Amino acid sequence: TGSVMFTSTNRRVRVAVRTRQSANFAHEVITFDENQKTVNIHLPKNSDQLQGYVNNQQQDWSYPLDRVFHNASQESIYEHCAREVTSKLMEGFNGTIFAYGETGAGKTYTMMGPRDNYRLRGIIPRAISQVFQSVHDRQESSIVVWISYVEIYNEVLNDLLATLPDSEPSPALTISEDDQGNVTVKGLSVRIANNEEEALSMLFEGETNRSIQEHALNKLSSRSHCIFTVYVESRSRTSSNANYTLSKLNLVDLAGSERLSKTNSVGTILKEAMYINKSLSFLEQVIIALADKKRDYIPYRQSKLTHVLKDSLGGNCYTYMIANIWGEVEQIEETISTLRFAARMMCVANDPVQNVFQDPILLLKQYEEEIKTLKQELAMHDTLAHRSSVSYEPLDEVKIQAIQRQVQQYIDGAIPEIEIVTVRQVKEVISQFKQMFHALQTEKQQSMESVSKPLSSDVKQSHAKGKQPPVEKEDTSLVGDTDGTGFGVGIAPSISKHPASPMIAMWKARNSRKKNASETRNKQVCKHVTQAINVSSFTDLSSWHHHLMKWRLKSMTR
Repeated sequence: TGSVMFTSTNRRVRVAVRTRQSANFAHEVITFDENQKTVNIHLPKNSDQLQGYVNNQQQDWSYPLDRVFHNASQESIYEHCAREVTSKLMEGFNGTIFAYGETGAGKTYTMMGPRDNYRLRGIIPRAISQVFQSVHDRQESSIVVWISYVEIYNEVLNDLLATLPDSEPSPALTISEDDQGNVTVKGLSVRIANNEEEALSMLFEGETNRSIQEHALNKLSSRSHCIFTVYVESRSRTSSNANYTLSKLNLVDLAGSERLSKTNSVGTILKEAMYINKSLSFLEQVIIALADKKRDYIPYRQSKLTHVLKDSLGGNCYTYMIANIWGEVEQIEETISTLRFAARMMCVANDPVQNVFQDPILLLKQYEEEIKTLKQELAMHDTLAHRSSVSYEPLDEVKIQAIQRQVQQYIDGAIPEIEIVTVRQVKEVISQFKQMFHALQTEKQQSMESVSKPLSSDVKQSHAKGKQPPVEKEDTSLVGDTDGTGFGVGIAPSISKHPASPMIAMWKARNSRKKNASETRNKQVCKHVTQAINVSSFTDLSSWHHHLMKWRLKSMTR
C-alpha cells in the first residue's frame, strides 16, 4: 500500500507502528490485520491462579493505527512516513517526525541508522539528502538551508554543535516564546549548510556529543532527547515578489522509557532514567490534554521537551509519530503502554499553515517602483487634460501660504469657489478651515472672559457692602421665560450674531406699534379724567386709582 497522505479535511497527527526485528517475536500474542493498520494483542490469563478466585484480568487489546510496519526496511519506513513531510518542508510548511517507545525498541535505529552502513541509514540522513536534492531541482528559487542540533539531558538544554571549530562560547540555553506562540531556543547555534556533505558532517558531530550509556537492555542507550532541526528559506529568482517562505523540520529521537526493575539502573544511570521517565510522563499528559476537546489549558511548560515541541504537538505543522515496539513476551507490558500512547496521539489535531513572509527591503523597492509608475500615469493624464502645471509633490511653505490666502478670500467673498487640483491641496484647505475655526473659538472665549470678570467683581463688591445686585426689569413685550440668575452674562462678538429674519422684524414692529397706541390711549384717558373730575374730592390714592380704572374701561368700551 501507499504512504499515508495528509489531507485538508483530516489534519491530525499520523501514527505508525514499527516492530523491532527479533527471532523471539511473540506471534501468538501480537497479531496484525490483513490491511496492516491494526495491532491486536491477546494475552491469556494466568493459568496458575488458584481455583475459586475470579480473574478479571484483561486479555485482549486492539489498537487501530495509520500503518503497521513489521520487519520493514529503512527505505520503506522513510517512503511511507517521512518523504511527504519533507516535501511539505520545501513548500513552506513546518514538519515534525519523532520516534517513541521503550528503551531498546529501535528508535535511534529508525531515526539515525547504523553509523557503519550507509545503505541502512535512517530518516534523518535520508531527509537531508531529499532536501538538497530539492534545492538542486528548484533552480528558479534561491534556497538557504540551516542546521541546529539540541539535546535535553536531565532537563538541561545542550548545544550539540558547540564543539565545532568556529563555535563561540554561549550562555546557558533558554526557551523563549513570541506573541504568536512560536518557540525558539535562545543561544542555540544555527549554521548554514551549503550542501549535503556539510549537513551530514554537522549531524555526525552532534552524534558524537550525545549522552550514551549501557544498561541491561541496551548497550548504546540514549540518555537524552535530541532534536535535529533543518531550516529552509526559499525566495523566487524569477519574480520580483517580496514574499518568501521560511519553514523548519524537527527530527526527534526521544530517549526510551525504562522499567527500573528490568534495566537494573543505579547511580548516574538511575538518575538519568528518572528524568527520562518524568519527561515522557509530562509528554503523555500533554497528549491527553490535547485529545480532550474541553480542555482550555495545555501544560506545555511542565518540561523542556514539551515546551520545545509545542508547535509540533497540536500546532501548525505536519507531524508523524513512529511508535517502536519490542515484540517479545518479556516486553509485552511496555508494548501495550507504547500502543496506548500511540492511540492517544492519533486524537491530536494539527493545523498546518504555510509560513509566508514579506521581505521589508524588497517590499520597499516594490512600493517605490509602484509610486514612480503612478506618478508617470498622472503626468500623462494631466498633459492630456491640459493641466501640465499641476504638481503632486509635497506642499512647501510658499504653497501653504498661497492656500491660506485663497481660503481667506473665499470666506470674505472675494472669490466664489476654491479650485480643487490635488488631494494634498484638499487636505491643506481643510486644515486651514480647522485652524480658523479654532482661532475663532479662542477669540470668543477670551472675549467672554474679559466681559464677565468686571461684572463678577462688581457683584462681589455689592455683596460685600450688603447690597443686592440690580435686577433688570422684565420686558413683557417678548415671548418666553427669562433666563435664570446663574446664566453667564457677556457680550458676544458681532460675527456670532445670527441676522434677524424678515418675519421677526415684522413681528417686533407690530408689537412696537401696539405699545405706542396703548400708551397714547392711556394718556388721553388720564387727561379726560383730570378735566372731568375734581381730584381733591378723593380721600386717598386707592379710591383715585379705582375711579381711574372705571373711566378707562368705559373709554375702551366706547
